[in-house]
Amino acid sequence: MSALPGRTLSRPTTSQPSGPRTAGPPAAWSPTSWSPRTRRRLAADAALLVVAAAFVLPLAWLLLASLDGEATLRVSVPGSPTLDNFQAVWTDEITFTPMLNSLLLCGGATVLTVACAVLAAYPLSRFRSRLVRPYLMTILFSTCLPITAIMVPVYGLFVQVDLVDTMYGTALFLAASQLPFAIWLMKNFMDGVPVILEEAAWTDGASWPQTLTRVILPLMGPGITVVMIYSFIMMWGNFFVPFMLLLSPDQLPASVTIFTFFGNYGQVAYGQLAAFSILYSTPVILLYVLIARRMGGGFALGGAVKG
Repeated sequence: MSALPGRTLSRPTTSQPSGPRTAGPPAAWSPTSWSPRTRRRLAADAALLVVAAAFVLPLAWLLLASLDGEATLRVSVPGSPTLDNFQAVWTDEITFTPMLNSLLLCGGATVLTVACAVLAAYPLSRFRSRLVRPYLMTILFSTCLPITAIMVPVYGLFVQVDLVDTMYGTALFLAASQLPFAIWLMKNFMDGVPVILEEAAWTDGASWPQTLTRVILPLMGPGITVVMIYSFIMMWGNFFVPFMLLLSPDQLPASVTIFTFFGNYGQVAYGQLAAFSILYSTPVILLYVLIARRMGGGFALGGAVKG
């Protein structure tokens, strides 16, 4: 077959391979190739790891130092773990009496705080007035006052009314110091209970105290639990108030007697301090574990309002 006039046929100089094509070398991996969403997620994960390390390291030191007979401020695994630190603090003078004082002081103040917060939050939640919001803002502002700024006049008042060095007087002041924020929390939880349930109870002839105790409070179990745990924890770790108002050594709570482990000339029994801190934290942990079931449930209002 002849070629067309004016054109020449030429063979290709290179031939294509007949086998399958192989992929080239992978592209270089670089953080600049990440999407903005991936970068934000990695930054958030890194920040969470830093926060977790800030919490884990002190707890790790606490556990390891309590088992170390020669504990220091360094986080290190003890060469020969021992329970001598727990045996040293497991006495009536160091642990049992102060812990009992703390339970009586903080437990009584917590019950008083919750009871007063319920009675104060009910009218704030149910009655509409132009003074409710300013009153709540005043309550919220009072929680910002430092306790050290009001201890001098409080101490002078307690001296005049003969409440210094009394457990019930200290419990009253602890309850009063936690009451503003407890009222704020309790009012927000009480707003979640529908008013129609109270109206139904009133139709059946119930009074407002009966409505409060038989209708509202049973539905506010998680809210009351939150206020109770918050108030108890804040009182349990309070050092300054009982240190100023209680003078007798046999009435001091554990939050004050913990300073007995700090000796003169900067010498500290770190192992015994760590062991006592673990025992000191046990009641709060047990309290949370026992009632954590109710905290995660939410309000039991399913089917309460229907029609």
